[in-house]
Amino acid sequence: MGSELHLTAWTADEAAATSAFDAVFNEFDRLESLMSNWRAGSDVERLNAAAGDHPVPVSRDTIAVLQTAHQVSEWTGGKFDVTFGVLSGLWKFDHDQDNTIPDMNEVRKRLPLINYRALIVDAQAGTAFLQHAGMRVNLGGIGKGYAVDRGVAIMRERGFRDFMIQSGGDMYVAGQRDGHPWRLGIQDPRGRENQVFARVDLSDSTFSTSGDYERSFVKDGRRYHHIIDPTTGEPAYGARSATIMTDRAVIADGLSKAVFFLGVEKGMALLEQLHVEAVVVSPKNEVLVTPGLKGRLQLVSAPTDAP
Repeated sequence: MGSELHLTAWTADEAAATSAFDAVFNEFDRLESLMSNWRAGSDVERLNAAAGDHPVPVSRDTIAVLQTAHQVSEWTGGKFDVTFGVLSGLWKFDHDQDNTIPDMNEVRKRLPLINYRALIVDAQAGTAFLQHAGMRVNLGGIGKGYAVDRGVAIMRERGFRDFMIQSGGDMYVAGQRDGHPWRLGIQDPRGRENQVFARVDLSDSTFSTSGDYERSFVKDGRRYHHIIDPTTGEPAYGARSATIMTDRAVIADGLSKAVFFLGVEKGMALLEQLHVEAVVVSPKNEVLVTPGLKGRLQLVSAPTDAP
């Protein structure tokens, strides 16, 4: 899924923990085989190949992710949209990153194909359908969160109550570590790697962070990054980072990107409406905190101010 997977369990039964970890790793592999844009025969690749032609059968997991993505799209007025996949290959922030800005005429030409309402999911029939030829789904903004949730379910089924699952910026902490809540740090968006500006103690909660520093480059004083606004086809500049704390990682994964698209004012209003806790660093380097975290968040230092 384009990132490392880290698992921790606080337990005296190392053998049982190792067995559970193996099951979680296998589950991530299974989900990647369904939702990848690069694996031939995946649900997503078959769905994209049939765009504008016919519905395709997909797994219950893929249907669940697509339904959740639709819900996040509705919450954000379409700002979050998994059919942004049509822009894939224009912006390059992965292994083939070359720090070039794509032809914006080509970007704008593809924007009309981004429309989550034209992605039809029939849960009863077990199918999904992209109504227009050329449309493409990409679950990179929400799929890892779903995988983390599945990992949490596996750990709980195996009897574990104190553990942590982290895949890239998506994390879930359960129970306690050595009798205390898990103490987690929030990366300074402009700081050195692993330099935090705030800490918070959490139990049984997600800790999902999206940042404009994760896959990015700076050119002519402007930062370009991988969180692409589906309405403009350009990097979203509504925040520098957004850390979401709620009970489901798949929701946190989607909402952490939504803040970038909506901007801090509308984004924070939505999160409060949904009773989701968050820490957001604004484009002006301000730190915004939802009411439920005030008094719980420890600010270590002001975030570094840089482009």
